[in-house]
Amino acid sequence: MRQRNLRVVLVCLIAAMILLIMGILLLTAARRREERRRQELLSYVGEEQNYGPEEWQKEGAPYIDVELLDPNEYSRPQITLSEVKYIAIHYTANPGATAMNNRDYFNNLANTHEAKVSSHFVVGLEGEVVQCIPTAEISYATNERNVDTVSIECCHPDETGAFLDATYDSVVKLTAWLCTRFSLTEEQVIRHYDVTGKECPKYYVDHPDAWEQMKADIAAQIQEDYVLQENLR
Repeated sequence: MRQRNLRVVLVCLIAAMILLIMGILLLTAARRREERRRQELLSYVGEEQNYGPEEWQKEGAPYIDVELLDPNEYSRPQITLSEVKYIAIHYTANPGATAMNNRDYFNNLANTHEAKVSSHFVVGLEGEVVQCIPTAEISYATNERNVDTVSIECCHPDETGAFLDATYDSVVKLTAWLCTRFSLTEEQVIRHYDVTGKECPKYYVDHPDAWEQMKADIAAQIQEDYVLQENLR
């Protein structure tokens, strides 16, 4: 009887030790995931400092909701984007869908495998901005220009592809702020159309004058952002 009780106690101790070890391993894994996310956020600007959406706003950016895609070969391959030469503007071709709808579609490609497509940012119908991929990595958006381009997908309410005012304003602010960060001018802001001839962003391909106005608005915002950044020094 005593031996049986000792065996029971021993089994319980072993089980408790196994549970303790599993708990430690799970906690360690969670901490590693959190550290990896922190590093991903830092990789956005490539600076080892406490820097995020609120600070970016002070430099002229709209508020950016960082919702990075899970690493996967279909939408976030984690290939280094070593140099940024262009900012590319796209439209989602998915009328009425929100920024998070599009972000979640990109993320789910890891499961569906239906395409290789993504974007660094998605600007929503209400002007919300969701970041899907750090700018230190490529996205699958602009064909041969993926290797040196940061891409912005823009939501729209209908088939014309025209952006709502809130979307337009956020696109201008986000694009200008990225230009200042990467020392670019409005002449390095391009449409997907300018790379492949694809009708994207549709409204701004169909209406070249509207595209030129957007670039002029971006140029004006770039100058404002440089003043903001100078005042923060």
